[in-house]
Amino acid sequence: MSAARLIEPIDGKPGVTILPEAENWMQGRTLYGGASALVAYTAAIRAFPELPPLRAAQVGFVAPVGIEVELNAEIVRQGRNVAQVRSEIRSGGTVALTAFWLFGTERDANAVHPAPQAEDWHGPPDGEEPLSLDKAPSFLGKNFELRRAQDVRGKGKPVVRRWMRLKEPSGLDPVSELILLGDTLPPGAMRAMRRQGPISSINWSFNLLEPAPATSDGWWLAETASEWADLGYSSERLRLWNSEGRQMLAGMQSVAIFG
Repeated sequence: MSAARLIEPIDGKPGVTILPEAENWMQGRTLYGGASALVAYTAAIRAFPELPPLRAAQVGFVAPVGIEVELNAEIVRQGRNVAQVRSEIRSGGTVALTAFWLFGTERDANAVHPAPQAEDWHGPPDGEEPLSLDKAPSFLGKNFELRRAQDVRGKGKPVVRRWMRLKEPSGLDPVSELILLGDTLPPGAMRAMRRQGPISSINWSFNLLEPAPATSDGWWLAETASEWADLGYSSERLRLWNSEGRQMLAGMQSVAIFG
């Protein structure tokens, strides 16, 4: 179930595309967030292949993304160093996802400091406990391996941290793989929920900290952390580190908490 297969027919031209094997990446009625964002990102970079490296993105999850989609991408502005591109997915006759991508060339550094290492860092994933995905959404069990990366279980501090990797090589470039993985875990707020109920990502904004992210043996440390939850919503911080503990992605998300 290579992720590259999902985006294979996207040619960068506006129009209708049928996504191969999309059923393997569905969460209920929609492609899950990372897969949906990957489709929109691919539409952008295949429409405009000469773009500089991706630096940041803002993704709005508007409606379910199905197997048959209509894709479009346009350059909003291109300056000497930065290009801003908007891409859109329409599904079932309506806008399902809208995304704004920021690409930028490298500049001489005028401020330098590293991103923080993950709190309670346990070291690389070797020897960490594999997690059963029997009760997880089907796309997780079909495509991912997860290992434990924190001691807490069940209720507690609203943080979910897991080692994760794809079961099969993705066939993607490193940035595309990070987009696919970056919105995969459930929200940290699930540890604070008073009762079980549906959850739904509303948006996702992120900055890439490395233009060419890399890790060992496919493993990435993913974290979702609820910084505030009330009134049916949670404000979440999403982060990804590589196997050496270097942060690759910093993000933020609004999540609807139902039930």
